[in-house]
Amino acid sequence: MRDAGVLQVDDVARLAEALPGVRRTTADGLAQWRYHGRLIARQLDDVHVVIRADFDYRASVLRQFPQTFSVPARYSKHMMIVADLAKGDSGAIEDALEAAWQLQRRAE
Repeated sequence: MRDAGVLQVDDVARLAEALPGVRRTTADGLAQWRYHGRLIARQLDDVHVVIRADFDYRASVLRQFPQTFSVPARYSKHMMIVADLAKGDSGAIEDALEAAWQLQRRAE
């Protein structure tokens, strides 16, 4: 793990791809990680990643890590949360990736 609060897309890739069954693909030149076809996370730009999150988990991490996570209006009705890799808490982002993986595993 990098210094607290500083991750890059390559770090997200390493973390996500270490989860069993998660594979990296690309769309429009941006990375996305899926578990058996189900979205775990998707790169939005060089410093933001959208991560799958159920609504209760999303509410919890928004309260605990407001500098790390946000929910833009376009995701308000979706089980998604945006992580800021440059300003966010790296441990919280890693936990969110694992929670997304668990969520998609349970959906099978």
